Amino acid sequence: MKKWFWPGIAFALLMGVGVAGWAEDWAQWRGPNADGIAPDTGINKNWAEKPPQTLWQVPMSDGGYAGPSVAHGKVFIIDHQGDQDIVRALALTDGQEVWRYAYADAAKANYGFARSTPVIDEGKIYTLGRLGQLNCLEENTGNLLWARNILQELGGKRGSWDYAASPLIDGDQLIVVPGGDNLVAALDKNSGATLWAGGGSDTAGYSTPAIATILGVKQYVVFSAAGVRGLSAENGQVLWQYPWKTSYDVNAATPLIAGNQVFITSGYNSGCAMLQINGDADNQTATLLWQSKEMKGKFSSPVSYGGYLWGGGEGKFVGMEPATGNVVFQQGGFDQGSVLAVDGVLLILYGGNGQLVMATPAAPPQILGKITPLGGQSWTAPIMADGKLLIRNTKALACVDMK
Repeated sequence: MKKWFWPGIAFALLMGVGVAGWAEDWAQWRGPNADGIAPDTGINKNWAEKPPQTLWQVPMSDGGYAGPSVAHGKVFIIDHQGDQDIVRALALTDGQEVWRYAYADAAKANYGFARSTPVIDEGKIYTLGRLGQLNCLEENTGNLLWARNILQELGGKRGSWDYAASPLIDGDQLIVVPGGDNLVAALDKNSGATLWAGGGSDTAGYSTPAIATILGVKQYVVFSAAGVRGLSAENGQVLWQYPWKTSYDVNAATPLIAGNQVFITSGYNSGCAMLQINGDADNQTATLLWQSKEMKGKFSSPVSYGGYLWGGGEGKFVGMEPATGNVVFQQGGFDQGSVLAVDGVLLILYGGNGQLVMATPAAPPQILGKITPLGGQSWTAPIMADGKLLIRNTKALACVDMK
């Protein structure tokens, strides 16, 4: 079967991403280029003779789904104990705690507590709690530099499952999605001051925005409760929008962008769609290229790798042709799993039982190995940094040696 080359996805997502860190860090949601693809090379692919070993494992007490990030030899993640969220910094080498920072969250659990991923940039770490508490901490000490509440201070409107989108750094701007009359806000990353608020009115979705340049205009592609839209990176002006209503407003997967095409997917039988943005710098519109019910990323973000789109949710892992939406592979048992691409292979985490499968990004994929580092419900997307895989379930965070 002929593969379709969907050009420019890594380049489009890289444009404007200002996160600083080591070449093999994973300092933000979806990794260095915000596309779910790790830059690591030379990973171990002979799992039959050399099964990947778990280097360390630490308990998590939040009972939920907050994701880790890695920068400068430390792992950062939001945990929860008692009536507080706990931002934890752990040593990547052995999992020992370096520092912690606590802030109040006394509300009852709602599928766990915090569910976003910290972002690290220029010696600072930014975290967002489910109730809107945004913190800027010193990376090395955990000392608080500034804090704001995006719900209370920015007139936010969060969904039934609270805030889940991760903060996003773009140059000196820190992008957050409070929802409400102004869907998106850009803050000064050094002071927390509001630079602009815009994007039109909507309830915040659960999806982290993507940075792209489409038709010559740098913009933030935001998947909110009622649909997807492109917003000017300068002032939040709505450049284009496309309605996409999902049951319970659960638009959670991060959009993929290649050139002037945008791919979105949702669960609850909504499926997926490829949009094309037409026009010019001053007048942009979104039209539907194709739509399918085959990939249903309830909150699992897809990747584009090896010429195909890979992802799924609500039971099936799916491979699709970007040009047509034709399915080239599907397999059950995926639950609300995740997929990560690295060094010419896919790492597929099955959400129900925590099994990790290494496979080729081909149609059909060739299975190269299987392990189960933790087991149990594993809905959080794994990450790769410095040859190590960070993976969690609802009870623990583990570090697996992939070299």
